[in-house]
Amino acid sequence: MPVYRPSKRPGRAARPILQGDDPRGLATVARAYLEWMRERSFSPATLEARSRYLHYFIRWAAERGVDRPAEVTLPLLERYQRYLFLYRKPKDDRPLTLHSQRSYVAALRPFFAWCARERYVLANPASEVVIPRKIQHLPHDVLTAAEAEAVLAQPDVADPAGVRDRAILEVLYASGIRRLELIHLKLVHLDLERGTLFIEQGKGLKDRVVPLGERAGAWLEKYLREVRPQLAVEPDDGTVFLTGVGTPYHPNALTQLARFYVRASGVPKKGACHLFRHTAATLMLEGGADIRFIQEFLGHAELATTEIYTRVSIGKLQQVHRLTHPGAQLRRRGAGEATEDALLEAMYQSFAGERAEEDDER
Repeated sequence: MPVYRPSKRPGRAARPILQGDDPRGLATVARAYLEWMRERSFSPATLEARSRYLHYFIRWAAERGVDRPAEVTLPLLERYQRYLFLYRKPKDDRPLTLHSQRSYVAALRPFFAWCARERYVLANPASEVVIPRKIQHLPHDVLTAAEAEAVLAQPDVADPAGVRDRAILEVLYASGIRRLELIHLKLVHLDLERGTLFIEQGKGLKDRVVPLGERAGAWLEKYLREVRPQLAVEPDDGTVFLTGVGTPYHPNALTQLARFYVRASGVPKKGACHLFRHTAATLMLEGGADIRFIQEFLGHAELATTEIYTRVSIGKLQQVHRLTHPGAQLRRRGAGEATEDALLEAMYQSFAGERAEEDDER
């Protein structure tokens, strides 16, 4: 059985905003903007992303002789937008995804709105930039229950690192938490007696409590008892999952770990940490969980975000299709097949009940 051994420290350091001496230059103003965001408790992930997007724009603008916010115009921003559309990555000559293009441009609107409030510009030049619509993609791959078990069985639990990796995979699968939420888990956030995790300031800086389940709790308890004491170094900040050198995981390192075991299982699906989140939500929905419970479980602010899983989980649709479409079965249904007729009637009543509940809530 395999154990994931990282070959090097993955990831890259956050790219700082370009340096500049001009007190009203783009670089200086961008640093003041990021400091303003930090003072208002924007998350580290948001700050890092905003810094990265602003860095790229400032560098691009400087190459065209634009160094101050007051020199940025709507036509210049539209040129930048076209540049992003035509850009090809040096590594594989592929274009930026629509999501990436949208992120690069969308970061400029709040920045220049802040510049307008602080009187660096007379008006926000990005206010009329047309930002591409956000596309709601279905999860590309979702594991079946059997495939999930195959992945979970991969770590060599005779090795301490394998016990830690198994605990990581079990927690991702059982709780459906995000990658960063797992990285930031502290010992004080665990309640193994009740079988829950406390997610402190998850996405959107929102707290929530999620169930862990007995099996994931057992693996987590084994890791905490037998493995973590060997990994922890002083000063110990209480981070639950530690690398081989006693440090918290870098997000890319956790992605590589999860992807390693997915590939090792032979499951013909791609993904890493978020694959377990998609799988947990989809299998719970297929098992009969209410969509509003899954919304709370995943920590979604909007129900519409959770409803994407109703398009992935097609169990009911397949049942109706099999029982009603004349070409869905190898043989035609006979007149005496009362069992399927009763199942179909029960299903119709179930759907009618769901519609009635929705009408009562309106």
